[in-house]
Amino acid sequence: MLVIGLIGGVASGKSLVARLFVELGAGWLDADQAGHEVLELADVKALLRDRFGDEVFASDGTVLRPALGKRVFGDAQEAIANRRFLESVTHPRIGELLGRKAATAEEAGKAAIVLDAPLLVEAGWNEFCDKTVFVEAPNDVRLKRARERGWSDAEFNAREAAQTSLAEKRRQANMVVDNSGTIEATRAQVEQFWQSLIR
Repeated sequence: MLVIGLIGGVASGKSLVARLFVELGAGWLDADQAGHEVLELADVKALLRDRFGDEVFASDGTVLRPALGKRVFGDAQEAIANRRFLESVTHPRIGELLGRKAATAEEAGKAAIVLDAPLLVEAGWNEFCDKTVFVEAPNDVRLKRARERGWSDAEFNAREAAQTSLAEKRRQANMVVDNSGTIEATRAQVEQFWQSLIR
């Protein structure tokens, strides 16, 4: 089964590109969704409570992702240390969950699967990808999309700073999808790439 990894800047439209691949018949591994699931694990919650206390938990015991994000994004030493801790707790478990989901997709007969992971390169999951697609969009377009998600400019910049540079991500890609225009324009690029892979 072919594994296609998606990389790009924050709010570049990786999830849109993933959906377009799914429309063509690919399976979808959503690392962000897997991250949500991992944060519900009892052992993960216990480790987070030990590190951050009750402030990152809602009254029903679920993890407050915005509160957690404030502690792990940024260039201060404390934020960097917190981010490394969080990654050490979650990345191995997310990787295991994605592996199980990939096996299920392969058993279902999928010819290819798309791995949509914000930290694909940082977590080392790009090593499992046969092809890598860089989803490109100008900074002003991505910032506008992030604001529409309810993020502040500071949150956008902090998340971007926590990731591998756009230039390095682009360098690692086998293909670049320009997602600055219409969905139809993006779809045409994805279809062309898909046809070159699935013959």
